[in-house]
Amino acid sequence: MAGSTALPEVPDTALVAEATELVREAAPPLIYHHSRRVYLFGALRGARDGLRYDPELLYVAAMFHDLGLTAGYRRTDQRFEIDGADEARRFLLAHGADAAAAELAWTGIALHTTPEIPLHMAPEIALVTRGVELDVLGIGYDTVTDGQRAAVVAAHPRPDFKRQILAAFTDGIKDRPDTTFGNVKADVLEHFVPGFRRGDFVEVIQESAWPE
Repeated sequence: MAGSTALPEVPDTALVAEATELVREAAPPLIYHHSRRVYLFGALRGARDGLRYDPELLYVAAMFHDLGLTAGYRRTDQRFEIDGADEARRFLLAHGADAAAAELAWTGIALHTTPEIPLHMAPEIALVTRGVELDVLGIGYDTVTDGQRAAVVAAHPRPDFKRQILAAFTDGIKDRPDTTFGNVKADVLEHFVPGFRRGDFVEVIQESAWPE
């Protein structure tokens, strides 16, 4: 499916410019280009599905979604998704966004590795997940044209992306393994961190303090 090569426009606003600068300075090229692709693929999916959304809000959420993997924003006491979500909310509120808009961005980032649920929520939330799923997992690969896909990758290349993004995930979460309980990132540590043992939901129930 060759089709159109037209790409969504990145909003030409001061907010977008500052978000871009923050992420470009904080993140390695791998994360920066991935985040831009997430916005573009999310916006393409939004256009395909006829969704009405705030492009600035989607852009900030897409750009901040992996900040929790970077050295400057990485914590060890919570999931990496929440690191990025917290920073996006702070950024938006500091730039005059209302609380409801900031919460949409927060939720879109916090849920972007949670399958299915975000897709039933507000477009800004759903489209972050759509963009991530397409770029990382290939889900929805054929919902954009070959030409659009090629144009996105030409603008934001992905050399050796599969290996490099798995390495970035590992590096960003290996110091907080307990935060992967019940989510997809436990798979990453099981593959790449010797000695890691994923949490077991059944064991948590069986070994809880309740006597019965």
